[in-house]
Amino acid sequence: MLGDRIRLLRTQTGKSQVQMAKDIGVTKQCISNWENNNILPSVDMLIKLTKYFSVSADYLLELNDKRYLDITGLSNEQIFHLKQIVNDILN
Repeated sequence: MLGDRIRLLRTQTGKSQVQMAKDIGVTKQCISNWENNNILPSVDMLIKLTKYFSVSADYLLELNDKRYLDITGLSNEQIFHLKQIVNDILN
């Protein structure tokens, strides 16, 4: 569920509910409610969450398990180096 994915991403980034709430401009209680699946974030907040966690909406909504890295603005050389790093990690 969406709340589980939000909790997973928050904990993976080492953020507390309080810190995440400050970062995105909501209350700690709001984060808690999302994570416990008591309420759903608005569409505007979903967009903010995708940017905050650097993931696609599909990933956040559990429509797929692929995570994406935004490489907009990087040179071809920088992209090549990132690909090498990822390959090194995977192998």
